Amino acid sequence: MMSYTVIGKIINTHGIRGDMKVYPLTDNPERFFDLKEAYVGDKKEIVKISDSKIHKGLILIHFKSLDNINDILKYKDEYLYVKDEDRVDLPEDHYFISDLIGCKVLDVAGNHIGKIKDVLQGVANDVYIIKGDDDKEYMVPAVGAFIVSINIPNKEVIIDPIEGMIE
Repeated sequence: MMSYTVIGKIINTHGIRGDMKVYPLTDNPERFFDLKEAYVGDKKEIVKISDSKIHKGLILIHFKSLDNINDILKYKDEYLYVKDEDRVDLPEDHYFISDLIGCKVLDVAGNHIGKIKDVLQGVANDVYIIKGDDDKEYMVPAVGAFIVSINIPNKEVIIDPIEGMIE
């Protein structure tokens, strides 16, 4: 089965010639410049990309042979994906948010805390939002002081919370 990674969300059209505004869901918006094909929506419809550029913090993207606003309206609010094998290589100890979401979280003693529900991207560091088994939400800064290990293949994160962090 093919695996995909989300890289952006098509949030609107731009002009009448088939350009789309994409909100990048990646730390590296330049990755769009080398992109030749992507997949759109839940059905992962393959699209060929003819042009992309940064515009006001968003990515303007153009699909080959879709040169009219009416050809692209159906893509509004859809996510844009790449095959996992086409993902950019991340530096060591950096992870794709899509890989972290759903990971089970345990403390160093092996107690199950919950699952990562979301990742807030901060200026200094990211913060993992963990939904506990008790439906409470916990916020754990993604820094070495608290994150002991991350094992993406096993979908498991080990944390060492300070007193009061998980209560």
